[in-house]
Amino acid sequence: MSPTLARSVVAEFVGTALLVFLAVGSAVGGIDAIGPLGVAFAFGLVLLALAYAIGPISGCHINPAVTLGVLLARGMTATDAAFYWVAQLAGGIAGAAVLALMTSGFGDVTDRTGTLGSNDWGANISAGGAFVLEVLLTFVLVAVILLVTGRSATPGFAGLAIGLTLTAVHLVGIPLDGTSVNPARSLGPALFNGGDPLAHVWLFLLAPLVGAVLAVAVVRSLSTPLVTEEAVREAEATTAGVAVDQTGAQLPPEEQPVRVPAPATATANEDAEVRTSGAEREAWR
Repeated sequence: MSPTLARSVVAEFVGTALLVFLAVGSAVGGIDAIGPLGVAFAFGLVLLALAYAIGPISGCHINPAVTLGVLLARGMTATDAAFYWVAQLAGGIAGAAVLALMTSGFGDVTDRTGTLGSNDWGANISAGGAFVLEVLLTFVLVAVILLVTGRSATPGFAGLAIGLTLTAVHLVGIPLDGTSVNPARSLGPALFNGGDPLAHVWLFLLAPLVGAVLAVAVVRSLSTPLVTEEAVREAEATTAGVAVDQTGAQLPPEEQPVRVPAPATATANEDAEVRTSGAEREAWR
């Protein structure tokens, strides 16, 4: 593993663990106080902060569905994606482990959700409805990520758009199934809670991946061609030193602005030749 990939993998692990601990933790420790709106904003604000913090390191996927979307868009290799997936799932489990420790008596925290913030269906939505919901919500999230980090996107605003999108999809999904759109976010809490959430977690692992695949297909039809690794290498070779927005998923380099060459200045010898030629023309007159 190269040093660059190693740093990216560590960033993905830490970022996913923080997302689960902070965002899911907002529901575990206080959903009765801040409500679904507060939890939705917790998810969005955490992702917004992480996008600008670790985006330049790993792209801040912190979501296996996002990594799948970037992979299918040819923004990374299958090997890199596999390392990302392992780091993200491990990070989700680590974040949930801290929450489980805090609610087990060690931290004297009461789990206000009763399920460690796990996703589930049955109370407010059927299994089929939850599957469709997760596919659609993940489709929206991954499509926005791919579009705002594309070649024609406005530099510097990707993290803001992605954070607000995650907030919006949580506002829709929290009352129904708790909102997953992220297999790593769902797996960790389900493992420590057990019961129905663990038995049903397969849906929240599969549906977001289906949504990511659909997002890539639609984005390809709507936007300019997504950047490839070869294009990235070529751009890096020709645009060295140009600032690049690296918030969000895999970001392509900005196109190099057209450079107009400065007018050539005459040398001293050329000036002397011009003066000599002028003098000869005066003599002939």
